[in-house]
Amino acid sequence: MSGAVAFAPSPPPEPVAKTVYQLTNVGKTYARNAVVALEGINLTLRKGSFSSVIGSSGCGKSTLLKIMAGLIPPSSGRVVLQGQPVTGARRDIGMMFQQATLFPWRTTLENIVLPIEIRDGREAAKAAHDRARALLELVGLKGFEKNYPSELSGGMAQRAAICRMLITEPAVLLLDEPFSALDELTRDFMNMELQRICASREATAFLVTHSIPEAVILSDVVYVMRPRPGRIAEEVVIDLPRPRTLDMITTPKFGALVERIRNRLDKEAFK
Repeated sequence: MSGAVAFAPSPPPEPVAKTVYQLTNVGKTYARNAVVALEGINLTLRKGSFSSVIGSSGCGKSTLLKIMAGLIPPSSGRVVLQGQPVTGARRDIGMMFQQATLFPWRTTLENIVLPIEIRDGREAAKAAHDRARALLELVGLKGFEKNYPSELSGGMAQRAAICRMLITEPAVLLLDEPFSALDELTRDFMNMELQRICASREATAFLVTHSIPEAVILSDVVYVMRPRPGRIAEEVVIDLPRPRTLDMITTPKFGALVERIRNRLDKEAFK
């Protein structure tokens, strides 16, 4: 026999998740180009990923989210969702705000199917009741179908808002500080619920937040923004195992990630 050494075959590479949303060199100006809100924004969201953007007030986070939602157009660059340019509000974009914004005269179930009623009419909304009930069970609100918003706690109302966002089965979820109005304990609980719901549906999510720990506990990637003109200063990969737990907040690795992002924000603020 020869002295040749046999090598074990290399494991196949991990499959790369499908690109869902892509922004290329996106910029936004106001006041006849006198005010530059965003400049050279590049980011890619892949299927099932959770990303966050964090930065100081006025850095353009909300402007970025509005562009991604199709609510305002970019001044430059390209915004593409599922291979199609975003030129306005779309059915495959779900959005959630800081407040639940449920209509007080509609029951929980009626609030959830409202997007379908607006889009396709009352009969289509009635046909979606079973899907709405399944979502309510997913978020732990089974039995509250007939309750009105005044009969729900803040956390329960936000869970109903999550159901309303998911009812149209959007390709991407855009989250504008959805739990910022809640107390700290409820906010922690809702963040864990959001993680569970996104994982169960392989949802692609993008969160705007002012909380560094919230960004780290939820995200695969955190985009740190510079002050105006808003640009991405750093893309921080969060390599913590999933599912995330609140116990991770006390670990050295979590603390190091929080410190890295905080230091970068401080550095950008004093440039």
